[in-house]
Amino acid sequence: MSDRRSTTGAVLAFTGALAFGLGGTVAAGVFDVLEPTYVAQARSLIAAALLAGYAAYRGLLWPVPRIWRLAVLGVILALVNVTFYLAIERLGVGPGATVQFLAPIMVLVWMAVVRRERISATAWIGAVAAVFGVSLVTEAWAMTGADLAGVAAGLASATLFSAYLIFGEVLGRDHAPATLGAWGFIFASAFWAVILPWWTFPFDAASTIVGELIIIGVIGTAAGFVLNLAALRFASPGIVGIVATTEPAIAAIAALVLLGQTLSPVQWFGVVAVMVSVATVERFGLGDTVEAAPVT
Repeated sequence: MSDRRSTTGAVLAFTGALAFGLGGTVAAGVFDVLEPTYVAQARSLIAAALLAGYAAYRGLLWPVPRIWRLAVLGVILALVNVTFYLAIERLGVGPGATVQFLAPIMVLVWMAVVRRERISATAWIGAVAAVFGVSLVTEAWAMTGADLAGVAAGLASATLFSAYLIFGEVLGRDHAPATLGAWGFIFASAFWAVILPWWTFPFDAASTIVGELIIIGVIGTAAGFVLNLAALRFASPGIVGIVATTEPAIAAIAALVLLGQTLSPVQWFGVVAVMVSVATVERFGLGDTVEAAPVT
């Protein structure tokens, strides 16, 4: 893979992490009004409406070959949220988020074992160091009640996130990011409608935070996922996954600037560790990796 293409992919992935981080900062302020599962349901519907409209305008919504694959992507998107929220509920926000960001290491293992690619020592060290930095930023040691169900949910969330990266790269060979995002969230919204029927949705509570939900749906969901899917057309899922570990660091800095929260010296060290690790992996790459999907 050329350095230029890899850098483009890394920049797109970082911009996606920036969108996720900003969306997460806003979301943290609405959980007192609306339960996280309902926030996830609302953000999926908002993203689906926005991306479906955009894809239709660009002529990218139909026809879609093998649409069942996009249904699988939609279920993955929905289940990532379900398992992540269960993890942070049982383990606490920091530990739950840290477990989910084991996903980049899982992706590297998949690339090495399944695709038989040589992953450099620098990439392995960088991925581990990035996860370690995330654990410092999120203060992962502050568990509120570790249990097997919480750990299992966190590992499931990490596995699903890695599956999203791997499957997103495969689907990106046949579909534009707008198509993937639109149909992914259409099916994710359908999944949520089954799990949480709309007649149970607390519309009265949601009416007080409409602006925040729109920001979460547009920036923290639609923009973030489409940017990640676009990144996978330029860079391998390993690179995109490692860059994604910047999200907690970005969210922490956003909370500092927007919400007036403070960061401890250990958290600042974690922010630096994540950024340095990501920059190192982007600079030196993963090793003998194959070309990403061609851009059409």
